[in-house]
Amino acid sequence: MKKNIGKILSLVLTISILLIVVFYNTNTKTVIKNSTPIVAKVNNQSSDLAFLEVKQLKEQYTPHLGKSFAGFKEALGFKESQNNYFRVNKFGYLGKYQFGKGTLKLIGIYDPNLFLNTPELQEKAFIANAQRNKWVLRRDIKRFDGKYINGVKITESGILAAAHLAGPGSVKKYLRSYGKEGFSDAFGTSIRYYMKKFSGYDTSSIKPLKKVKVSYKRA
Repeated sequence: MKKNIGKILSLVLTISILLIVVFYNTNTKTVIKNSTPIVAKVNNQSSDLAFLEVKQLKEQYTPHLGKSFAGFKEALGFKESQNNYFRVNKFGYLGKYQFGKGTLKLIGIYDPNLFLNTPELQEKAFIANAQRNKWVLRRDIKRFDGKYINGVKITESGILAAAHLAGPGSVKKYLRSYGKEGFSDAFGTSIRYYMKKFSGYDTSSIKPLKKVKVSYKRA
């Protein structure tokens, strides 16, 4: 009787082990089977969804500057230097907004090294230069705002951005010739391109000033 009980217990134990192994293998296959389409989906069709989630996460922690003046400054600074205050290009243009030394002198800045190493001064220079350009182009802004030249809607912000690129004189010629007298910088960037890229920003806070000088005290 004891031998029979032992055999029965041994059989039960063997069956239990076999059931556990089978159950484990079945679940593992189910998990792998169920997870494979998900992986494939992420790697293929759902990559757009994953990108969207990352984009939404980024936007959640990024200030929405939109078409504000701050947005205008940051967009222009990014185009010029990727917002690098300390960049000097191969033609000697300086800082976040890539100022030439001649333009800096017009607004009262005579020390390029101080300018390059002082972000606050660069921001002041940008405002001052925009004020000066707006005064020079004040009649053209009034005359051409809302019109189309070479397929691009002319706006005040586009005009000011183009003046930053090419100087107000070149922008005057472009507008008054209705786009026939163009301009491109050393990298091939045109007035038309800046007119289009920086169209529609709110630059109403920039007051046109005939004579503007930047003042800055060393720390």
